[in-house]
Amino acid sequence: MSSTGTPARSSWSGKWAFILAAAASAVGLGNMWRFPYLAAKYGGGTFLLTYLVLVFTFGVSLLLLETALGRTTGQSAIGAFKQFGKKYAFIGILASAVPFIITPYYCIIGGWVTKYAAAYLINGPEALADGGDFFTGFITSNTESFLWMLLFMAIVFIVVSLGVKGGIEKANLIMMPALIVMAVAIAAYTLMQPGAAEGALYYLVPDFSKFSPELVIGALGQMFYSLSLAMGIMITYGSYLDRKSSLTQSVTRIGCFDVGVSFLAGLMIVPAAFVAMGSGDAVAGAAGPSLMFITLPGVFAGMGDAAVVVGFVFFLLVLFAALTSAISLTETCVSIIQDGAGWSRKKALGTVIGVVVVAGIFVNLGYNGLSFIEPLGAGTTLLDFFDFFSNSVLMPIVALLTCVFIGWIVKPGLIVKEVKLSSPFKAEKAWTVMIKFVAPVLVVVILVAYVAAQFGLFSM
Repeated sequence: MSSTGTPARSSWSGKWAFILAAAASAVGLGNMWRFPYLAAKYGGGTFLLTYLVLVFTFGVSLLLLETALGRTTGQSAIGAFKQFGKKYAFIGILASAVPFIITPYYCIIGGWVTKYAAAYLINGPEALADGGDFFTGFITSNTESFLWMLLFMAIVFIVVSLGVKGGIEKANLIMMPALIVMAVAIAAYTLMQPGAAEGALYYLVPDFSKFSPELVIGALGQMFYSLSLAMGIMITYGSYLDRKSSLTQSVTRIGCFDVGVSFLAGLMIVPAAFVAMGSGDAVAGAAGPSLMFITLPGVFAGMGDAAVVVGFVFFLLVLFAALTSAISLTETCVSIIQDGAGWSRKKALGTVIGVVVVAGIFVNLGYNGLSFIEPLGAGTTLLDFFDFFSNSVLMPIVALLTCVFIGWIVKPGLIVKEVKLSSPFKAEKAWTVMIKFVAPVLVVVILVAYVAAQFGLFSM
């Protein structure tokens, strides 16, 4: 407890602990299954270049805003906005709703990944490469899918229970380097396969004929969701950061991590799938979970004796990516309750565990007991609905409100002053223009395009 009687606030042990934690949050399932699909769909190198530009302009600008807001207020999302007046607390409440919605269904998918990593050792690669029957049977099972979800949740809860320094920092220190080493190893092995060079050229060489508004919107959306923006995470993580650490350097390095892992994910998946499927368009057609859990096991099965090792290592890598993101989501939920209710960390974590487990069971029932509920139309599930609502609706609204709040109500000088406490801010004018004028427009584009795409009014 602090001298005021409130629970002592957590903090990072240093700048690199924050960078690694924020990068671990940014590196998640979206990097592993969505980025390669989009790169394959939109001409490889053309998409890579567009993504790179957007991350280091729009992306790091919003990262800087949220991190500095957290550090200057010393609060998670609700408290951070509330410090400027109770009437602004609703922005923090909306931002705080995002991790509470995402964490349960993210843990369901984390359970799928955990199951697949184990299945390569238990069932063998041939059992998983059956065109989707193994996957469908697993996710619709009445018990097995729930048990793997709960196992994944248990790992996340244990890490978070050990605290910021004792749990999250130590876990990231192991998982992030391991993730990168495994990604490099699998990418190198993939590129040595017969015919992989053609797939690598497709992935790396820009095809500017495929440049289009859809490409830009796809890259914009991927960047926005991948960097953990507008979900309270960066505000919370910024609130744990000391005032000596350079914010500009930190957010730039987080962007580098995200781009680097996304690039490696594409280098692992696109050439391998290209060899098996024969064209970039075919790879692009296998989006989302089907790419990860149906297409890739078929690709790995064709690698002969190496299939078990490659498949296991790949899904272990994806498991680490899922864990690091789920840990940051859970930590954000804990911090929100701890700050808002003034509870101890232990009591706040217990509440979060209860909410996440119950919500996870409910959402997972959408694949069996509640499969008759199709909230977004035929063939959709509860998980699809919560993913759409949190990612495509709530997050862009939160980002828009945040930009308007900082850009026009409290003014950018608040953030500029906080940034300059720890480093020069050479891009101050460009950043101010981005937050006041450019970012709000881009966020509205994301919101409109993704909602329109969901209802078939726009092709993504």
